[in-house]
Amino acid sequence: MKLNRQVAGLLVAAVLVSGGAAAQYATVGSNRAAAAEAPAVEVSIGKQLDELGYEHDVDDDGDYKLVLEMEDDRTQLAYVRSPVHEFGSHRVREIWSPAYRVDGGRFPAPVSVRLLEDSHDSVLGGWVKQGDIAMFVVKLAADASATELKDAIAAAVTTADAMETELSPGSDEF
Repeated sequence: MKLNRQVAGLLVAAVLVSGGAAAQYATVGSNRAAAAEAPAVEVSIGKQLDELGYEHDVDDDGDYKLVLEMEDDRTQLAYVRSPVHEFGSHRVREIWSPAYRVDGGRFPAPVSVRLLEDSHDSVLGGWVKQGDIAMFVVKLAADASATELKDAIAAAVTTADAMETELSPGSDEF
C-alpha cells in the first residue's frame, strides 16, 4: 500500500509539473498569437455539409452556421464548430444549437434543473451555458463521417428545438 501511495504521489507531481489537466485539453491551433488572426475555417466540414445537402454560411468565428427547417413551420439554428479540441488521444468537434435566452445572464433555478435533467436523458450531447444562452452541445470525433455528422446535427437541433418549445412556448427565436 505504501508503494501505491508513493506512485500516486509521483503521478500527482508529474501532472502538476506538466500543467495538470489543462495541459491535456487544448484547441488545435489555439495560441495567443493565433487569436489575433482571422479564425480558421475547417474546409472539410464545409465539404461534408455540401455532400449532405445542408445550406450553410460561415460566421465571424469561422464556424458553419445552419438554419434547419423543423416541424410546425419552425426553424432551428445550429453551428458546426471549426475548432478541434484534444484531450489525450481524443480529437473532437462540437455542434451547438441554442434553445433558451435569459436577460441578465442567470437562468432561473427551474430552468437550470430542467436542462440538467435533459442532459441526463440525452444520448448524444448535453446542455451548457454560453453567456445568456442555453446551448445543446454534441461532441463527436473530429474525423467523423458525413453520416455521423448528420446524426450529430439532428441530435442537436431536435433536442434544442424541443427544449425551446418547452421553455418558451410560442417562441421560435432560434
